[in-house]
Amino acid sequence: MNSIYIDDSIVLKSEISNISIIEKLIDNLSGVCQFSDEIYGKLLLAVVEAVNNAIIHGNNSDPEKNVNVHYIIDNKGITFDIKDDGLGFDYNIIPDPTDEANLEKLSGRGLYLMKHLSDEIEFKDNGSLVEIKFLF
Repeated sequence: MNSIYIDDSIVLKSEISNISIIEKLIDNLSGVCQFSDEIYGKLLLAVVEAVNNAIIHGNNSDPEKNVNVHYIIDNKGITFDIKDDGLGFDYNIIPDPTDEANLEKLSGRGLYLMKHLSDEIEFKDNGSLVEIKFLF
């Protein structure tokens, strides 16, 4: 990838239809930055899941609440910060969906994917902000 630096953000209303905006954003960034197929796929799944969680769980799909998406791309990688207007959650108590006792439960799968697709993930502001990093 050529030397590049992008620092930008967007604000979305908490409507599930706005997921398409994130998908288009990642498509556009991939075109500009020439992400590998592997980075593109991981980025798309993890960031869409994070925004989906912010809309549905963080903001309870309340269109009066926002999801702030900030991203920085440099030669080392890409970082997405996804912040909702909710109260947060205790990310330490989400059950492992691969544990036999949880295989049929729907909760926790998105966080599991985000953790395993990204190179680094950190929850801040009581869980209402997730920082996801992908290294090149």
